[in-house]
Amino acid sequence: MASKKNSTEETTSSLLSEYLASYMPAKLKKGDIVEGKVVQSKKGMLLVDVGGKAEGVISGRELHAESTDISKLQAGDPIFVYVLTPEDDKGQIQLSLRRADILKNWIELEELKRNNGTIEVTVLDANSGGLLVKTKGGLPGFIPSSQLDSARLYKSTSESRQEAISKMPVKLSEFIGQKIATKIIEIDKDKNRIILSEKLLTSGEDFSKREETLRNAKVGDVFDGTVTGVTPFGLFVNAEGLEGLVHLSEISWDKVSDPADFHGVGDKVKIQLIGISDNGKRVAYSIKRLINDPWANSISQYKQGQIVKGTVQKIVDYGVFVKITEGLNGLIHISELSEDMVDDPSKVVKIGDELDLKIISISPTDRHLGLSLKRVKHDDGSQPVEEVRLGKNREQLLDPESRA
Repeated sequence: MASKKNSTEETTSSLLSEYLASYMPAKLKKGDIVEGKVVQSKKGMLLVDVGGKAEGVISGRELHAESTDISKLQAGDPIFVYVLTPEDDKGQIQLSLRRADILKNWIELEELKRNNGTIEVTVLDANSGGLLVKTKGGLPGFIPSSQLDSARLYKSTSESRQEAISKMPVKLSEFIGQKIATKIIEIDKDKNRIILSEKLLTSGEDFSKREETLRNAKVGDVFDGTVTGVTPFGLFVNAEGLEGLVHLSEISWDKVSDPADFHGVGDKVKIQLIGISDNGKRVAYSIKRLINDPWANSISQYKQGQIVKGTVQKIVDYGVFVKITEGLNGLIHISELSEDMVDDPSKVVKIGDELDLKIISISPTDRHLGLSLKRVKHDDGSQPVEEVRLGKNREQLLDPESRA
């Protein structure tokens, strides 16, 4: 254990030496990091020789540094210090061990990111976007909820997206006090910004491979991926090191209520990159866009004005959903059921009824097929065909399962 600690200290010393070698101030000024030698250790004070006209002084809170035990320092020992004041009104140089230690921690974290290393962090707090954590030396970091292992957050995929979102704050608060192994995905000392990811570990992502894919990938590219997580709102898929979300609306051309009905963790899938933003923190994939739309294939056989047979599948307050063929459903709006005023569609038709219907509208964009029962009587063309306006209930009209 001691040898590992000594090795770490030697590495840190080497990193600091490299940092100082690239920048050695000719004259001390505020903010400089310099190497000095201990002259004397007093109670609550440390005198350090930094090559100035006078000795430097470290006192008060500036003596406290996580990596340095000042009680063990002896005259002649080398230490790295931060210049607070090149010379005060007493002619002394004010120095800080604490701030030098902070810089050392930043250097080590930057090196950790370059080497794709792992760091264990402690969760201090949670907000709607993720977890606030303590990293090396107490430096603050952040794990976005999208970078947490999805298995931690979503125990069940049966809950709706709205339910999952509403429960997120409670779920995240349960992490407070826990330690999480992570990898650094972004670090910026000037902005005091450290972004971490648990997924880079749990999903087996190769960080260097992720960076390479991120540099070369463009919207429209097709990849072979592996499902790494299943949530109420979609699938997380890793493609060549770059993990992204296949939203439930992009899983299949059919209605998707539970993504787990289609794929499970470990499944191999072919995906298309449809969106990427925020330097790869948000990546969107699609499965269905690489599959022929069965609705488009089915509807190509039909045209507006044609008489077709259909079976009543569902009756709602605004109309009747009818199955024409496998994968092709249409809507008879309540106003198209009868020449008479209809206040309850179930008084006109029953589930299972087979009807002759007229196609009055086809919208490939909305995947909508408008049907009429009453206009079958006017198939001689005496009654003009008018498209039913979808209005506020557009999504409900397109989706027979959107309302119970």
